[in-house]
Amino acid sequence: MPKYDFPDDLRAAQVALLETRAAYEQYAKDLPWSVEPMPGWEGDKQLHSDYRSGKADSPGYTEEQATEVRRFRARLLELSTTVSTHPFWDSVDAGDRVEARMALKHAHEQPDEA
Repeated sequence: MPKYDFPDDLRAAQVALLETRAAYEQYAKDLPWSVEPMPGWEGDKQLHSDYRSGKADSPGYTEEQATEVRRFRARLLELSTTVSTHPFWDSVDAGDRVEARMALKHAHEQPDEA
């Protein structure tokens, strides 16, 4: 795999994107399953088992939760745009951009070379 000399601001934006995405996913784990209040449901018994799918009632998101989700999504969109439209990509041959993008996604895993 070719070595790319990613600019520091691009690397920083990629790391911020990864960290923000992880924080959002962690936050979302505790959210109700529905944004709006919704009644729960229980599905039919599955053939050859006693399993029944279902969901408990959802109280919906609180205003604070909805605000936090909007904040996360806006930040993710901002960082995604910063990474994908960075001028660095113009310096990479079109046929190598996918490989370069994949390398950037893992660049934080590599130790910095002195």
